[in-house]
Amino acid sequence: MTGKLVVLCNCGSLEEARKIAQGVVEKQLAACVNIVPGVHSIYRWQGSVEEASEFLLIIKTRDTVYTNLEEEIRRLHSYTVPEIIALPVERGFRAYLDWIGGETMQIQ
Repeated sequence: MTGKLVVLCNCGSLEEARKIAQGVVEKQLAACVNIVPGVHSIYRWQGSVEEASEFLLIIKTRDTVYTNLEEEIRRLHSYTVPEIIALPVERGFRAYLDWIGGETMQIQ
């Protein structure tokens, strides 16, 4: 394990996606956030099958800041239950992984 994470989060609008991306990068909770438009989601919510057009955030961070990152996403997000899923990075280009570590806040 590298100690790095890729966190996925869907947003209902480009404005919200940009607000969250900008916020977490400014606070050094993420080194980089990609905003992927055109996500079509089909999901079950409160007993009904729903559909929505969303924007996917692909957030690169480290595991030691995850709790703070999740709190900030929840603070900025409009959804009652936002998707926040962290996937561990098992391998990657060492220079890129080092860059993620250098651009995120240092929490022990």
